[in-house]
Amino acid sequence: MPSGIRMRDGRWLTFEEWGDPEGTPVVLLHGTPGGRQGLVPPEAAKEHPGVRFISYDRAGYGESDRGAGRRVAQAARDVATLTDALEIGRFAVLGHGGGGPHALACAALLPSRVRRVAVTASLAPPVAEGLDWFEGMAASAVDELSRALTEPVEFADRLAARAAAIRTDPAQYLASIRDGLSDADRRVLATPAVSDMLLRSYREALGGSAYGWLDDSLALLSHWGFDPEQISRPVLLWHGAQDTLSPVGHFEWLAGHIPRARPVLDPEGGHFSALEALPDILDWLRATPRSDA
Repeated sequence: MPSGIRMRDGRWLTFEEWGDPEGTPVVLLHGTPGGRQGLVPPEAAKEHPGVRFISYDRAGYGESDRGAGRRVAQAARDVATLTDALEIGRFAVLGHGGGGPHALACAALLPSRVRRVAVTASLAPPVAEGLDWFEGMAASAVDELSRALTEPVEFADRLAARAAAIRTDPAQYLASIRDGLSDADRRVLATPAVSDMLLRSYREALGGSAYGWLDDSLALLSHWGFDPEQISRPVLLWHGAQDTLSPVGHFEWLAGHIPRARPVLDPEGGHFSALEALPDILDWLRATPRSDA
């Protein structure tokens, strides 16, 4: 069941936790768009009994209040406040897609609290020197993000209309992006457990407005508020080479600029293939070599 806390700036943040209350705390940062239930399938708690999963709706999604104008770095402050409220000292972080940069913010800005971070299918910063940011990205995603940069008002209106349609029929969102996905992603999305989880997440995340989706998009396309090169914690970078939403060039850039990055590239994987890699990723997050102290 979801719970909530009041943030220092007065916002309400909705979160949920499950799994082993005495296990390794792993804070989950969902994709864009998405919600607290859209990253780890419920059965993962049974498969990983030593993990305490903690997930929250980023500002503007689900039942969490909006944080207009937020940067990616805001995630570190929100995660710090949330884990303080839960009396958790040190923890691991897992972020997927649009949640990846937010997870990296935690690694960069909370080095004394974060043990390890895993990011799957993450984007690179928009100011990534030497990276053609849109190369390899699906045409629909390029069009959407380009509009966010050049026509923000029209972009906001389009997202509001899409969110309203998703609230009525969340399956249409998956259908709308399916053509631009890899064969690997289509196979993963055909799995009932995965599609059911994502559809439930989209419905709840966009149930009130499109503000979370809008603010996420603008934050990802703006300066993140930290430099990935300042990250001192161990970071597992998992990516599918066939990803058309977060192209492989983003993975390569991050792998070259995060000092303690451990890059893992699945040559046949896509954006949603990360769900199949979760067992190995969670095992890595739970491990505590002396070098991570």
